[in-house]
Amino acid sequence: MRTSASEEYYNRVMLGIEEDTTWENYGGLRWQLVLCLLGAWIIVCSCLIKGVQSSGKVVYFTALFPYLVLLILLIKGATLPGAADGIKFYLQPKLETLKDIKVWGDAATQIFYSLGPAFGGLITLSSYNKFTNNCHRDAVLIALANCSTSIFAGFVIFSIIGFMAKELGQEVGDVIASGPGLAFVAYPEVVTKLPYPPIWSFLFFMMLITLGLDSQFTFMETLVTAVLDQYPDMRKKKHYVVIGSCLAGFFMGLPMCAKGGVFMFTLIDSFSANWSVLLMAITEVLLIMWVYGYTNFFGNIREMGIRLPKVSFYYWSANWFAITPIILGFITITTWVNFTPASYTLMGKIDYLFPNGIQFLGWMMASGPVFIFIGFAIAEYYLRKKAGKAVDIKSMLRPSGKFGPAVRYPTPSVPNVVNDGGKNLAEAAYTNEAYGSQVHM
Repeated sequence: MRTSASEEYYNRVMLGIEEDTTWENYGGLRWQLVLCLLGAWIIVCSCLIKGVQSSGKVVYFTALFPYLVLLILLIKGATLPGAADGIKFYLQPKLETLKDIKVWGDAATQIFYSLGPAFGGLITLSSYNKFTNNCHRDAVLIALANCSTSIFAGFVIFSIIGFMAKELGQEVGDVIASGPGLAFVAYPEVVTKLPYPPIWSFLFFMMLITLGLDSQFTFMETLVTAVLDQYPDMRKKKHYVVIGSCLAGFFMGLPMCAKGGVFMFTLIDSFSANWSVLLMAITEVLLIMWVYGYTNFFGNIREMGIRLPKVSFYYWSANWFAITPIILGFITITTWVNFTPASYTLMGKIDYLFPNGIQFLGWMMASGPVFIFIGFAIAEYYLRKKAGKAVDIKSMLRPSGKFGPAVRYPTPSVPNVVNDGGKNLAEAAYTNEAYGSQVHM
């Protein structure tokens, strides 16, 4: 089987894959990859060890630099022969693909990866805002910025792919790559055909590094914040928590630094943040809107000083009550139905299908968040029962008396809003009738 020079370098030199590399012949660690992994974790640890004061300043660079590189690549890509064909392919809709449910599942997974709902990162970072910060405005802006960035990046990618198709004498659809192949095979091959290849290589891979650091900052901050919230006494020793978390991340990443490490990477990429995240998102929405109660939730929004217009109130109500759970539930079910086993396209072996035991490991990995959720619920049941507290479903799902903001802000007196059982509180969320009221379930 013939391979390109960039693919040969990626597989043989960078990853160290050999013809007989399989899960059974996983191979040893490659010191080059181990050093790269260690360097990445040292950067993450150094930026997070002082909390958001240090990471916030670093993010100004890591968040803005990719936009600069994308703009430079777009300008250069637009001047290449064949770029127009790539962009035309990108903008030309294929309505028949909308009938493929796998496309919808992939789109939902991509949004979850790029935007990060149900991962905890958005909630963690927003918790550092002031209590009265307009999170409704921020949420809308972040969603728009995320989708706009994806569209903008699409122009960059397909202008380059159009150039590749022109060089290879193929159709644009035949040279499209995704995943690691796009970043470490297709793009490196393109930059060799551009003037001054080292400059373009440096810009592109620096962009990849900063994008990866941004994502890792968020995930690590989420983990560290969860530990500190659970054990408040450790907040004075936050640097130890950060160092310990980074060390744990480094050691857990070592299996992916072996010769067959790309198999582990592919397995994680195939199973993690897939149906389990969709299922957790559905659970979050149902618990908040149907169990905690929409009157309570909109009351909390109003308590933050956020005044929702009537259109926004009905829009979010419809989405949170029905549209979001139904769509996510449908995508989750179809993801199970259309499941394809994890595999990797290896040199000389088209779509090397992972063994059944490895597939089972992937399913266990994907089921982990669900098992943890159920486990905590069972543990809470027995802890409450041991303490002599009520263990019926209604009591266990009722917010405790301590629930609320850490600092109570002065609010105007609002008579006759809570006494009606909360019927008017939801309506008051987008008017000036109520502020900071609490409704008990």
